[in-house]
Amino acid sequence: MAGLYVHIPFCKSRCLYCDFFSTTLLERREEYIEALLTEIRSRRNEAGEIRTIYIGGGTPSTLKPEQIRRIIDAIGATEAEEITMELNPGDATLEYMQAVKNAGINRLSIGIQSFQDSLLRLIGRRHNAAQAIEAVRMAQKAGFENLSIDLMYALPTQTMEQWKADIETALGLNVQHISSYGLMYEEGTAISKQRDVGAISAVNEDTENAMYDYLCGRLKEAGFVHYEVSNFALPDKEAQHNSSYWNGTPYVGVGAGAHSYIGNIRSWNPDDLDTYIRGIKNGDLVRESETLTETDLYNERIMLGLRTNRGITITSDTVSRRYPVGVADYLKNGLLRQTEDGRIVATQKGLHVLNRIIEDLMI
Repeated sequence: MAGLYVHIPFCKSRCLYCDFFSTTLLERREEYIEALLTEIRSRRNEAGEIRTIYIGGGTPSTLKPEQIRRIIDAIGATEAEEITMELNPGDATLEYMQAVKNAGINRLSIGIQSFQDSLLRLIGRRHNAAQAIEAVRMAQKAGFENLSIDLMYALPTQTMEQWKADIETALGLNVQHISSYGLMYEEGTAISKQRDVGAISAVNEDTENAMYDYLCGRLKEAGFVHYEVSNFALPDKEAQHNSSYWNGTPYVGVGAGAHSYIGNIRSWNPDDLDTYIRGIKNGDLVRESETLTETDLYNERIMLGLRTNRGITITSDTVSRRYPVGVADYLKNGLLRQTEDGRIVATQKGLHVLNRIIEDLMI
């Protein structure tokens, strides 16, 4: 069983914090779709039977429903259990929701980020809070029973009161899944440049940690399972596709800039629209790749496993002797804990310094 990721790079406008490959050249959507369908047909069986499909971006909801249908038809994965599509609230209409559901989408991931209009403007989102709430309600009216929303914290000027209100609004919408991320100032992004020139200020570490702790506690209280550092789901509503990234399931990525992982080989398409389309048309697309060594695979088990509530195991084939020694130190300090079945997972305290723990345990 494998996952298939489909990258749609088109956006009507760029969010100030985004560093994913995207373009505002909407007039090239049909040209891109034709190239994408060609790649899908040539690679859909590359990793075996497809169990999950994720259409991400960019902004997939800039596509017409019939374009979404053509993508799903080209994949031909009638056995897929989960077919997710990302959606911007600014694109939402009831008719659009119904059409993409009829096209085969059975899960939506709605990029809300905040229910505060001032914060949405600050980070360059093109929807407002009222549109965000209405998008969820329309999706439910259209018949979607598996909805995820994105929320962001540690935004410039964001207060704890605003963050608590956002979480309560989210819970009041009765969604099944919440992904939540602290703002990252990625190099080269517009928001990073604003911070560097003093136009905005990042929140301090204590405030960011307090926001994260409140998120984790409040969602747990509401019945959500904290199954990955940034992801929370009602029981049995974990994102199946995204979980494949964390548990080592093979996946194929199609589209400009998309990554694939099969066996011990990771490969990726060029993140340039012209290069991708020309390469597909001419049959000579150059896909870069790397073969992961045993050390690489070991490090990935540490890095990805500790992000989840399943954690990691200490086995006889452990590559590094530092691993069990380091784990013992972190268990003693209360940053890691051992489950009844012997797995090692991060504590709430440990999640605050998880990157440090992972770096220390990697070779």
